[in-house]
Amino acid sequence: MLGINIGIDLGTTSIVVYIEGKGIVMSEPCVAAYDNQTGKLVAVGKHAYDMIGKTPDSLRVVKPMKHGVVSDFTATRHILGYFLQKLCKNMVFKPNVVVCIPSAVTSLEKRTILDLITAAGAAKACLIEEPLAAALGAGIKDDRPKGTMVVDIGGGTTDIAVITMGCISVSKSIKTAGNAFDESIMRQIRRERDVIIGEKTAEQIKRQIGCARLRNVELGMNVKGKHFITNMPVSIEVTSTEVYLAIRQNLEAICEGVRSVLELTPPELSADISDSGIYITGGGALLQDIDVMIREKTGVKTFIAEDPLNCVALGTGEALSHMDILSQNGYVFKARNEIGGLDVNSEQN
Repeated sequence: MLGINIGIDLGTTSIVVYIEGKGIVMSEPCVAAYDNQTGKLVAVGKHAYDMIGKTPDSLRVVKPMKHGVVSDFTATRHILGYFLQKLCKNMVFKPNVVVCIPSAVTSLEKRTILDLITAAGAAKACLIEEPLAAALGAGIKDDRPKGTMVVDIGGGTTDIAVITMGCISVSKSIKTAGNAFDESIMRQIRRERDVIIGEKTAEQIKRQIGCARLRNVELGMNVKGKHFITNMPVSIEVTSTEVYLAIRQNLEAICEGVRSVLELTPPELSADISDSGIYITGGGALLQDIDVMIREKTGVKTFIAEDPLNCVALGTGEALSHMDILSQNGYVFKARNEIGGLDVNSEQN
């Protein structure tokens, strides 16, 4: 195929781009900002993310991905088009793009993402499931009939899959992940402390003192927000125990998802998993003691992958380096006129 090959981890919270031969070249928040009066795109990526919760009435900030799928088609196309143009502006041929998707998306959602990628400037596009890409990025490349479980905890979804012979045997996608943790922390502080905080503050709390088990030594963090009753600015101290209690139900939901996939796994693959273990990838893998929690709940040894944040993007690079892996498992590059269900003659610009 003509043109460079690009792998994109199109996540709910961030977009990571891998270029074949160069590695990861970009990691930006999946956010766009618009002028309310003209509808003009004002900012993309980190610049737009910094505006969250701080924009005047004339601007609006959009997060176009919800739970791993597209909720705002125009904003997603603008974000993809901006980054592809930025990376490929001096190239004669359009790029070929591999995009990661949650394991449980529908055929319509798959066609939508293919449509958006090709509309944003790709010559051909191919989709690959996130847990398979995460497995490749974590170094699980065995094409033998041997089972390994991958738990990819992203921003909008947690994808759980059993990988064997380079493809997915059993999988499940649940809408409990990093963003749900943030929302739970915001609710807990509002309910118990009468203080309203923003999502960026909740994310900072999660990253600094969040934990999947009660810590032996409790940590604290000063947090600024707005009092729920007086509406005045306040500063409080939040503890790691409060954060754990806030996200405990979310953690239980992830563990229940892992257990349900293990229950559906054929016995021979289950035996393999007991030997090979469970690998955790994604931003959620950085939560303190999450591997210990899953090991205690399932009885299966659990590991955190090396560089969990970028595992999915690195996996797209592995797939690009081994096109035979994609073709053998039915992952086909498609041009815009080859995407089923689209009428390219009646598309709107």
